[in-house]
Amino acid sequence: MLIISNLHAAYGKVEVLHGISLEVPKGKLVTLIGSNGAGKTTTMRAISGMIKPKSGSVKLAGQDVTGLDSHRIARAGLAHSPEGRRVFSTMSVTDNLLLGAFPRFTKARPKGDIQHDLEKALTLFPRLKERKNQLAGTLSGGEQQMLAMARAIMLNPEVVLLDEPSMGLAPILVEEVFRIIARLKAEGVTMLLVEQFAAAALQVADYGYVMENGRISVHGPAHSLQNDPKVIAAYLGGGQSH
Repeated sequence: MLIISNLHAAYGKVEVLHGISLEVPKGKLVTLIGSNGAGKTTTMRAISGMIKPKSGSVKLAGQDVTGLDSHRIARAGLAHSPEGRRVFSTMSVTDNLLLGAFPRFTKARPKGDIQHDLEKALTLFPRLKERKNQLAGTLSGGEQQMLAMARAIMLNPEVVLLDEPSMGLAPILVEEVFRIIARLKAEGVTMLLVEQFAAAALQVADYGYVMENGRISVHGPAHSLQNDPKVIAAYLGGGQSH
C-alpha cells in the first residue's frame, strides 16, 4: 500500500535520511520508533510532500508520488496528521472535519457518503461530538489531537500518517488516543504511526521499524521487537511506557 525505497532527504545541505526503506501493507498498522532527532518526523514529511526527497521513491497504492506537492499526494489518498496538531482554530470542529474531506467535494477523491463518514468520525471521537459546534481553538490539547486524527480520516484515505499523536498529552488522554488507534486498526485503516511511547506503539502495531540517525537499524513484527533485548534497553526502559 505504501512502499518507501532507499529514501534520502535533507534540510539544506544537512542530510537527515540516509536511504531508508519501509513498507506499510494494506490494513496494517506499522510503527516507526526511535529517539528524538532520529529522523522520524522528517520521514513523515518526505512521504507526504512537506519536504522533497533528494532521492529514492515513495509509492502509494501503486502510484509513484515521490516529490509531488502535498495536495497532490493527499488526492492520491495519503492523510497526514502532523506533529503539533495544526487545527484551524477559528473554525468549528465540524468545519475542520469537513475540510479533511475537501478533495472528496472537489471530486479529486471518490466522494462516497461524506455525511455518513462525518457521523462515524464523531461516534469514534465522542469528545468531538459533544463539541462539534465549538471553535477548534477553544478545545483542549487532547481534543485538538483527536480532531487532527479525525480530520485525517475524513479524507477516506488509503493510508494515514500519525505523527506523535500522544505528544504533550496527559496519561489518561494518551490511553484514549491509543484506544482510538486500536479501533481504527480493527476497522482496517492502514496507518504509519510515529510515537514517543515505544512500548504502547509496539503493543498496538503489527510491525515495527526502529530508526537511528536517519537509518533503519532493526525491523520486524511488533511482538518480536517488544522482546528484543537491544530494543528493550534503548526504547522500552524507564519513562518510555505508560
